[in-house]
Formats: sequence, structure tokens, C-alpha cells
Amino acid sequence: MNGKVVMISGGATGLGRAIGLEFARRGVHVAFNYVELPGRDILEQALLTETALRAQGVRVFSERCDVRQRDDMEAFVETFQAELGGVHFLVNNAGIAHDGALWRLSDDAWHEVLETNVTGAFNCTRAVAPAMRAQRYGKIVNIASHLALRPGFGISNYATSKAALIGLTRSTAVELGASNVNVNAVAPGFIRTEALTKLPPEVLERAEKSAILGRVAEPEDVARVVVFLCSDDARHVTGQVILVDGGLTLGS
Repeated sequence: MNGKVVMISGGATGLGRAIGLEFARRGVHVAFNYVELPGRDILEQALLTETALRAQGVRVFSERCDVRQRDDMEAFVETFQAELGGVHFLVNNAGIAHDGALWRLSDDAWHEVLETNVTGAFNCTRAVAPAMRAQRYGKIVNIASHLALRPGFGISNYATSKAALIGLTRSTAVELGASNVNVNAVAPGFIRTEALTKLPPEVLERAEKSAILGRVAEPEDVARVVVFLCSDDARHVTGQVILVDGGLTLGS
């Protein structure tokens, strides 16, 4: 993997940042995009992530770019390829949640989650597909969720988006397989990131009790599986959904 290039959507913070660092430790150059979010200084966090990545001795390209905007994403991909020397791996990590009972869910809350989590992944995949097909090599990993398989209350938009992302994973695997491009999804359970701190304590406690391993994931637990799926060790794996949930979906 040394010397190759990965693009990570939403790579400034949380799981995306951990995935970037895991690739960088293997000598992979990293491109990531981000958007500003209310109440959070994402630009500052993006700069900190850049610094941490460069400390691993790799080249880095980051830029504000909304995955929902097709033209912007295509320009982003074109620019970082010229800067870093191509694209070999794509991790569709960008995602948001706006929870609420479906009878109270606004149209905006529904559309924003679907457009970010599904259309955003589609835009990123479509933008890198020509380069991957031309070089007859590529690895794509979509970050789904255990909630696509076992949804809870008040997340109809999020669960639907992640289930659709699994469908996109499988259909993309079929379409790009002839070009030697592997496409898989990772479906994490709860991950110990900033987003987890916003959940009620009883939700976290219930998740820990329900997981067979009795804990929630650290970001690195998921990042290592993502990197594995992009390695030659997983060259014959495509169209699959890998649960990284500590056995949460097996629990009561």
C-alpha cells in the first residue's frame, strides 16, 4: 500500500480521522474533505488532522467540499489526484444523523440525511470510478451501520440511508468488478467518538450490555478493518458487509 493514495470523505474528525491515520501509518497519501458544522470548528480540527497525518511522513490534501454537490466533488477529486498522484482507495465515510420519530420528522431532516449518506457516497464513487477503471485497480469501502440491519426507534432516515448504502455497495461491486475494483462495506456498532457523547448515557450503557464483547468500538477497531479491505490480503473480497459491532447484533 505504500505510496498509494486514499480519499476519505468526512476525514477531519472522528472515525474518518482514525481511518486516515491508519492509512498514513502504512505510507498511504491521504486526501480528505470536510464541511463546516454548527457549533464545531471543523476547520481547526482539519488542520490538526493534516498535521497528524504529515507527521507519519505522507503527503496530505484537504479541502472544504460538500459530498452532496456533484460538480464540487468532481473538482475536488481532479485536484487531489494532480496533487498526490492519483487515487487507489476511496472510503465513503461522510455521514450525518437527524433523529426523530417518523411522524415528527421534517422533510429537511429526511432529505439531508439521505442526500449526505447515500447521494454523497454515490457522488464520490462516480467521481473516482473513471480513474479506477482506467488503471484497472481500486478499492472502495463504504461506512454503513449495524442500524441498517437492526434499526432502533427514531432513526428511520438514518437506518434507511445506511441500508441504501449497502445496496449501493453491492451494485457498485457488480459494475466495477470487471475493472478489478473491490467494493465492500463496513457496518460498525457504536464507536467511541465525539458523536457518542451526544447520546443519552442509558443508550451507551445498553449498547455495552447488549454487545457480546461488552464494549463499544474504539475508532481504530473499525479503521483497521477498513484498511484490511483495501489491502491485497482482501483482494478476493467484494460486495460484502463486514459487521464490526462487538457482537451487538447478536445480543438481546
